[in-house]
Amino acid sequence: MKNKNMKNVFIQGAISSGFIQNSIAKHQSKTDIGAHNIFLGQVRADMIDDKKVAAIEYTCYQEMANKKFHEIREATFEQFNLTCMHIYHSIGVVDTGDICLFVFVSSPRRKEVFRALEYVVEEIKSKAPVFGKEIFEDKSHQWKVNK
Repeated sequence: MKNKNMKNVFIQGAISSGFIQNSIAKHQSKTDIGAHNIFLGQVRADMIDDKKVAAIEYTCYQEMANKKFHEIREATFEQFNLTCMHIYHSIGVVDTGDICLFVFVSSPRRKEVFRALEYVVEEIKSKAPVFGKEIFEDKSHQWKVNK
């Protein structure tokens, strides 16, 4: 990535609770923050055509996807009074029940984090070029449609 402010948002496999805990703990020393809001996207065991989802395999062209995540991040900072924001998305296979998306926003005020988090998650779901293949218990698979 050429823009050093652009971050790699991708984590191989599921996003662990320890990773999430560590991210939250790092913010305790930032005394200009008055509110945090967190979104955790979890892989559901949906039933589709009488087959149960066992996992989702996430794929993307990472350079293009990181650029889009960076654009979404910058647009969010322009619209909301945020102190910081972190976005992490899984790549590879994530089993049902595991976390695949972690978005963490912070602001001096609580109302900003509620509005900003909803905005950024909706932008990610509608614009980020990340694709999921649903893997069923019988090992068959199909491309996921975001809803």
